[in-house]
Amino acid sequence: MKTTPYYFKNIRFIKTLTISSFLLLFIVACQNSKKSNLALLSSQIPTDIPLVFAPDIISIDNHVSGSITFSPDMTELFFNRRKPDESHNLYTMKLTDGKWTKPKPASFSTNKKNLDFHSRFTPKGNRLYFGSTRPVTDSLMTSNTRRRLHQWYIEKNENGFWSEPILMGQPFIDNYIMGAVPSEKGNLYFFASGKGPGAEDEGIYYAINQNGQYASIERMGDVINTNGKSIAHPYIAPDESYLIYDSEKATEPNNGDLFISFNQNGSWTESYSLGPKINTKISEGTATVSPDGKYLFFSRGEEKVREDGSTYWVSKTYWVDFIKLKKEILENINSN
Repeated sequence: MKTTPYYFKNIRFIKTLTISSFLLLFIVACQNSKKSNLALLSSQIPTDIPLVFAPDIISIDNHVSGSITFSPDMTELFFNRRKPDESHNLYTMKLTDGKWTKPKPASFSTNKKNLDFHSRFTPKGNRLYFGSTRPVTDSLMTSNTRRRLHQWYIEKNENGFWSEPILMGQPFIDNYIMGAVPSEKGNLYFFASGKGPGAEDEGIYYAINQNGQYASIERMGDVINTNGKSIAHPYIAPDESYLIYDSEKATEPNNGDLFISFNQNGSWTESYSLGPKINTKISEGTATVSPDGKYLFFSRGEEKVREDGSTYWVSKTYWVDFIKLKKEILENINSN
C-alpha cells in the first residue's frame, strides 16, 4: 500500500487552510462593503457623536423634520416634515432595487388642513399608528372640537398595500393622546391627558393588550412622570426593557432633553440623561431606535426669530450608535 509522505500531507493541509482563509476574508469583505439600508441615506456612519441623518434628503434646511420610524426590514420609513408656519404631514420613502425613493407625502397625509404626525410601526410591520387632527364623525365629537388630536392607524394587507386610516376607539377616544408606540406584546405607550395639553394629569401612559383589546389606560409612575415638565414622545423597546422619552427642564422652556429608564424585574428605574453628546443647549426629542437596535434617532431643533420678531421652529434628524451609548449609560449606572 502506497502512503503519502507527511510533508506532502502538511503542504496539502496548508494550501486548504490558505484557500479557506482567503474565501472567509473575501466573504467578510463583501459583507462589509455592502452598505446597510440606512447607510444608503448618509455618507457617514455615526459612532459616539451624533450625525445628521440623510442630509438634504430627510433633514433639510428651514424645515422641521423628525419622529422617524422604520419597518422591521428597514425598507420603508415614515417621518414628520413641515415648513415654518405650516401643518405637519407624514412623508414616506421605500427601498426599491437597492435605492431609496425620494420623500413624498404619505397617501393618507396630503391634506394640509390636518395635522398628522408621530407615526410608529408595530414590531411586525403590519400596522402603523399615527396622530391626526382630521375630523371624526359627529357621533364621536361629544364636547370635542374638530381640531382635537386622535390616534389612528393603517394596516398592511397580504399584498403589501396600506388600508385607509382607522380611528382608534375606546378607551383612547375620550383622551388627548399622542405618539402611540407598540411593543411586541401589543402593549401601547403614549403621551396622554384627559383634558388636553397642559393639563395636570398629562404624562406618559400605557395600555395593556388583552387579546387585541384595551380595557383602560394607566399613567406611568412618578419615577417617569415627575422628571421635569412636558414629558412626552415615548419610545418603548420591543421587549419593553427600556423606555426613552423627552422632557423639558422647568427652568428652560423649549429646551427638551432625552432620558432613558430601564425595566428591571417589572419595575422602572429612575430616569437617566442620555448625556452631553446627545442633550445640548437646544432641544432634543422624538427619539426612536432602528429595528435592529443599532442606532438611536432623534430630532434636534431650536426656535428662530424673524426680523419682525415672530418666531418659528426648525429641526433636523440625527442618529448615533445606540449599542455603544446604552453600554456607556449602564456602565456609569453600575459604577455609581
